[in-house]
Amino acid sequence: MKNITVLVFIILIIGLNKSFSQQFHGGITAGVSASQVAGDRLSGYDKAGIFFGGYVNLDIGKNSSLQMELTYFQKGSRVNPDSTNNFQQYKFRANYIELPLFYKYKAGKFRVFAGPSMGFLVGHYEEANYQILDNAPNYNKPANITLQINLGIGFFITEKLGAELRTNNSILNIRSRNVTGDVSRFGSYGQFHDVLVISLFYRIR
Repeated sequence: MKNITVLVFIILIIGLNKSFSQQFHGGITAGVSASQVAGDRLSGYDKAGIFFGGYVNLDIGKNSSLQMELTYFQKGSRVNPDSTNNFQQYKFRANYIELPLFYKYKAGKFRVFAGPSMGFLVGHYEEANYQILDNAPNYNKPANITLQINLGIGFFITEKLGAELRTNNSILNIRSRNVTGDVSRFGSYGQFHDVLVISLFYRIR
């Protein structure tokens, strides 16, 4: 994991080098996420989180580019106690370092993008009715490595500042063992992250 992070930072630095200025662009991005876990028998994008990182963008045509990112991503699921759920409480947090690779198509100030991303679990916490679950001997820990598909749309507000909306959905299940409520997706069976992200980005060069 440490070697991968170092490699990505090297790529980001190279991408910002002046000798590549006509092809490469780099910048920072930050925003908020709303997430749920498909297969946990709950529903709704009720878990809020933060999203931030950096990116390098390589022009490969007049309207086309490839973009690589290094981002910190908070995901999970949440239920707040109220009278509609008999005051049941649940919270699941899963934090990732994520490495996406996107193809982007530009049309004026607008752009659409799609591509895969690989996530590396860096922290997690789970509780139900205020009882900590991830200390239990048989706790079903989330997978250390995840694979997602991303779709998004963005636009430039100014020459360097823009906004994006993206979806981030697990392709592989996030639990190492099947649990009650599991669903099937892309030939994999289990629980899956589904996330919506609204973010701003700033192009440094």
